[in-house]
Amino acid sequence: MTIQVGDRIPSVNFVKVTEGGPEQIASDDYFAGRKVALFSVPGAFTPTCSAKHLPGFVEKADEIKAKGVDEIACTAVNDAFVMGAWGQQSGVAGKVTMLADGNGDFPKALGLTMDGSKFGMGTRGQRFSMLVNDGVVEQLNVEAPGQFEVSSADYLLGQL
Repeated sequence: MTIQVGDRIPSVNFVKVTEGGPEQIASDDYFAGRKVALFSVPGAFTPTCSAKHLPGFVEKADEIKAKGVDEIACTAVNDAFVMGAWGQQSGVAGKVTMLADGNGDFPKALGLTMDGSKFGMGTRGQRFSMLVNDGVVEQLNVEAPGQFEVSSADYLLGQL
């Protein structure tokens, strides 16, 4: 079953990319007591993700946070080292937190996986954005396959 607005984020573990290296963090702890703008990309360093999705959230970070969002986070089915390198190359420091999900537990738990096998990527998370308030989904924007419209920073900013 696919997660819906009003549902609680499932309990999974992420690996948070920090300056000191990878750090395990439980989703229950990460989302507790704060408002997080979270977006998911099919993969680090992929064309749309690198050219539009992540840069949009980096560029709009101050505007999004000015609307009461405590943190902006990006997740993908990639390991922490890949997410860290992608974040460093993309200039996310202080703007977007990179959450690695190497095993794809998060999109599986949300019911938001996609099959990227024909591209040699295996099972990945769909492209989406959501606003999570104290662990509860307040906004959910899932893209149609191959699209980039409703999960953008601009679209989410318009919902705040």
